[in-house]
Amino acid sequence: MEVNGAAAIVTGGGSGLGRATAEMLALRGARVTIFDLDGETGRATAQAIDADFQQVNVSDEAAITQAIAAAAARQGVARVLVNCAGIAPAARIVDKAGSPHVLESFRRVVEVNLIGTFNMVPKVAARIVAARFEDEEAGVIINTASVAAFDGQVGQAAYASSKAAVAGLTLPAARDLAQHRIRVMAIAPGIFLTPMMGTFPREMQDSLGAQVPHPSRLGRPSEFAELVRSIVENPMLNGEVIRLDGAIRMAPR
Repeated sequence: MEVNGAAAIVTGGGSGLGRATAEMLALRGARVTIFDLDGETGRATAQAIDADFQQVNVSDEAAITQAIAAAAARQGVARVLVNCAGIAPAARIVDKAGSPHVLESFRRVVEVNLIGTFNMVPKVAARIVAARFEDEEAGVIINTASVAAFDGQVGQAAYASSKAAVAGLTLPAARDLAQHRIRVMAIAPGIFLTPMMGTFPREMQDSLGAQVPHPSRLGRPSEFAELVRSIVENPMLNGEVIRLDGAIRMAPR
């Protein structure tokens, strides 16, 4: 699918991997709408790249339905959806003090990372179907998993579970939507230099980067965005999870 001229929605597009993706799509001529819960960063990014912005919680079904309708009214029906919204709090199943993992904390991670991702998929897909695009392919949906889906570390029970579910969603979603000419892919990034990583001391960043076999550094958000572009433009990429991780396999901690 051609990026130029297509309407696109990027969740979590105010910062990090989502921002880099929104910037790439806008630079290549897409009509981008950013969905983000953080109004300050979302609006700033949208203004910087000449995109639209919807402040919304991706796990809120009513709010998402309204935001997708608003985006379609302003930018046209989105044919490209990139789900980057997510959270990654850490907690052990039983901590050092002997306290059990709080269920509400686990539930919140699943609500944002899994439910929030799935919440977008059928609603955007239904609008693509209703628009009756006549090209070889009607739309592309790209979800963000994580290497934690396969190599979950200590303290990542909730995060790894949610991202493993996103990975597991990929093939059945692609099979469901194939009859409508909508592709579904997922990217599982490794250690990337996102705003959260930027709060760590430089020594810690360098240490984490050194664990990557090659290139031995932290990933750049622009490299994630370039894989998004490749997926959008290559019609044979469908139903697969691509690890974007420099060949790292995460240690237990």
